[in-house]
Amino acid sequence: MKTSLGIWALGPMVTRFNPNGNKPDVANERPVERVRRAVEGLGDLIDGYEFHYPQELNADNLDEMRGALDGHDVYCLATGLHLDHRFARGGMASPDEATRGEAVRATLEAIDFAGELGAHFIIWPGIEGYNYPFQTPYRESWAWLIDGIGQAAQRCRDRGILLFLEHKNSEPAMNIFMRNVGMTLHIIHKLRVEGLDNVKVNMDWQHLIMNGENLAEYAALLADEGVLGHQHANSGWGSFDDDLMVGATRFMETLELAVELRRVGYGQKGERLGLDLYPYTEDAIGAVRRSVLHWRFIDSVAERIDDAALREAQMQKDAVRAYELVYAALGA
Repeated sequence: MKTSLGIWALGPMVTRFNPNGNKPDVANERPVERVRRAVEGLGDLIDGYEFHYPQELNADNLDEMRGALDGHDVYCLATGLHLDHRFARGGMASPDEATRGEAVRATLEAIDFAGELGAHFIIWPGIEGYNYPFQTPYRESWAWLIDGIGQAAQRCRDRGILLFLEHKNSEPAMNIFMRNVGMTLHIIHKLRVEGLDNVKVNMDWQHLIMNGENLAEYAALLADEGVLGHQHANSGWGSFDDDLMVGATRFMETLELAVELRRVGYGQKGERLGLDLYPYTEDAIGAVRRSVLHWRFIDSVAERIDDAALREAQMQKDAVRAYELVYAALGA
């Protein structure tokens, strides 16, 4: 399975308690310099990169960025609305018509740019939500959001690329509208009714973990629905969007996910393992490298599990037998 890396993993690691970042030495680094550092440090461990538009990749730095990428591709672009103060109270779901229009315009512009690159597009609507009870007109806000995403989906289809929707329960909005897999599927099915079938799910592992959503179960469900589009691999404690190294926590859940991804053939049509990491205090290159190597080990264990025997155990809901097989693959 090919890999991609969100370039934000090599940033200064800003937090709300330390707005200067934990890595001030790279605070003034240009995006192209960040990419150059990643490519030099990671080489062929990473096949492509992911960027926010226009903050990290845009028409002005594209030629220089292509040189820094040194043959690696741009696999995904993501909307950068959450990085723009104008949309602090919402973009596509803003109650202000002019703000909504500008959010849609900026999104469609980003999709056009992605189409020129042959990159897929991610919408993570982190600013589309609310912070307080009584703050938001829910019905209207949902209608505005679905309309905006529908326009984005249509533009993606026109450009021949996929639209990936990535849910999260909170941050920066305390309650994000599209905050779980069910709400994501609700949007996707509403768009299917309108004939837009190019919308799939980007599974950010820690976002699912935060919701108590089992990684393997949802991968199987989404694949069965034909909407398993992309992976943002990471791990965490489950109470915050930690974006820790793959396999650092939730090892068994990650291993079970690897089994299910093999079962559904994920990667055989060009799908990738995207890495969404935020190494707060760790060496960024080292954290990315460990994540790729951890995944390769986890996937190799999944390959060694006797899948026919595991399926038989699962059809009997025999947890003891299932774990006998899993631990045998681990060398026990």
